[in-house]
Amino acid sequence: MTTLREIAERVGVSISTVSRVINQDDSRRISDETKQKIWKVAKELDYRSTRKSKSLKQGAKRGREATSKAPVIGCILALQDNKYNHPYFSPIIQGIEAKLLESGITLSFLHTQAELKNEVVFDALLDTRSLSGLICIEGLSNSLYKRLKDRVPLIVGIDVRDPDIPVISYDRMSAAHTAVKHLIEHGHTKIGFVGGSGLSGKLDREKRYAGYRRALEEFEIPYQEQWVINSHWDADESYEKMKALLAADELPTAMFCASDMMAIAAMRAVTEAGLSIPADISFIGIDDIEFSKYTTPPLSTIHIPKYEMGYAAAKTLLDSLEDPYPFPFRMQLPFQFISRHSVAALKSISIET
Repeated sequence: MTTLREIAERVGVSISTVSRVINQDDSRRISDETKQKIWKVAKELDYRSTRKSKSLKQGAKRGREATSKAPVIGCILALQDNKYNHPYFSPIIQGIEAKLLESGITLSFLHTQAELKNEVVFDALLDTRSLSGLICIEGLSNSLYKRLKDRVPLIVGIDVRDPDIPVISYDRMSAAHTAVKHLIEHGHTKIGFVGGSGLSGKLDREKRYAGYRRALEEFEIPYQEQWVINSHWDADESYEKMKALLAADELPTAMFCASDMMAIAAMRAVTEAGLSIPADISFIGIDDIEFSKYTTPPLSTIHIPKYEMGYAAAKTLLDSLEDPYPFPFRMQLPFQFISRHSVAALKSISIET
């Protein structure tokens, strides 16, 4: 019979680390690389099947007790890593946990999409838990999402594209349009973009990019492809590609950034090049993460109700467990423009709404 000690010795980690991974314990952060190694060795040594056959009756009993006492609710993030302190996703998770705690429930697990790509992790997750419901934050791959829908009785989404489930969201296209319109109202007609593509891999299918393009077209402002940065939602790419853009003969006077994280990285490239924000290049973002008010200068942005989206998603799930909604719905929460000091007024323009 394979033991945790054998797995730990093979991987080169402590027994407690192996135990946390095997038992889906997220109380301490363990890197994805270490988790993958542990699950790989566990599979090679057939640990899961041994454990499963030994504790099948106990697992079934625990599942029945969990169902009768409290719902078992998990959460999956469309994120590769950094799930514990991500400036955008963390407030959403806090909102989820706050609503669950009001009902005396704790979040049973939090996994990233990257973690569930491991077949052993995915099977262990569903085999060892009697899941009542799942909250999915942003889009997952089609294959993974389909498997979850086949196995989980109730799913609520936050910013996902699925007409068959309740979804909590905000109007991304309108939020981007509002941000770009603010730049136009301040006289900017040379406006660049920093953002990334979604699951489709195509930038023109991303809603914040679409909102940027719609605003340019609405006010008859030329689109300049050379000022568009697809950073793939990576801050390092945003920084490096903004540095490259600054070498161009003609520069934009403003950059619309589809997330504050992309804006902050691009702003650093501008200041390192000896340019001034907003005198040389203005910046505006989306999200209103906590750090955005501490940039130099403080970043103008669109406040997204992150905590409220998490809270609403958890409430929707709990309500559905008691009394299912007669049909799926999409709830859009309002966003709010936050004016700070990163946008310069080239001239004052009055735009009719």
